[in-house]
Amino acid sequence: MEIRQVECFLAVSESLSFRVAAETLGIGQPAVSGQVARLERELGQRLFERTSRVVKLTAAGQRFLPEARSILAAVERARTVVTQQGEAQVPLRLGSSTGLGQRLDLLLETLKRTDPDIAVELGTYATATRFDRVRTGQLNAAFVRGVGTAADLDVVPVWDDPLVIAVPSTHPTAGQDAIDLADLASLPLWLVPRKANAPLVDLVMSACAAAGFEPTLGPHTSKLPETLASIGNGDGWTILYEPHAQQLRHTRVVFRPALPELSMTTSVAVPAGSRSPLLTRLLAACAEVRTHGSNHRA
Repeated sequence: MEIRQVECFLAVSESLSFRVAAETLGIGQPAVSGQVARLERELGQRLFERTSRVVKLTAAGQRFLPEARSILAAVERARTVVTQQGEAQVPLRLGSSTGLGQRLDLLLETLKRTDPDIAVELGTYATATRFDRVRTGQLNAAFVRGVGTAADLDVVPVWDDPLVIAVPSTHPTAGQDAIDLADLASLPLWLVPRKANAPLVDLVMSACAAAGFEPTLGPHTSKLPETLASIGNGDGWTILYEPHAQQLRHTRVVFRPALPELSMTTSVAVPAGSRSPLLTRLLAACAEVRTHGSNHRA
């Protein structure tokens, strides 16, 4: 049994997709399929049921899943013990999230100023993948949004991010200081698929319902430049995290606060019960970023 085989198995089990697993690992889909197939031959068990539409764990795969996580966690512990030359040289492996924007820049600046010797290694993954990588020790911590609990992890709230509305610069609401959601009822709403960001989608849909309408949904897309280009043509509206919007410049789209105000809590997921000096410094840096953000908006 090889470590790469276990990594491929976990990546597929997290996403239930060989294609997504290949993208996460940065290798070709045939390589992922081959590694899983070799692992299944070595174990003498099928770990996944595969059809043209569905990939799911078999009973044997479900039994192997916690053991696979333990294997990778042990490998990470061994690697840390062998390479550690003092805590200052241990990298902070941090799972990132799309849309952190200026918050992430401020966090990295704060860590560099307060702990110049900390090397931060960033990785952007789906939420479920971030959780699993913290559990297995591949990540020390991970940012998540709109999630309050997770098995075997502590989820620590660190700040709230306001959400802003993106509308065409030609829309009647574009000149307002803030936009009432009810004024957007006639425009299609562009959002990521719910499986990609359930907390955000649920928050926005609930807010629209409270404003008295059910939005017509535009095409799903995970590529923000394409979404903003379509919105600039007058084809709809969307919601973004304010720290992300602050870094964007678009001549045909404007960003305005929502009425009523909408926000999403950002948290840091860490191993349950773990408060190492490294994680303590990370949480302290997050607290400083939160204070900076509050002062900036004030």
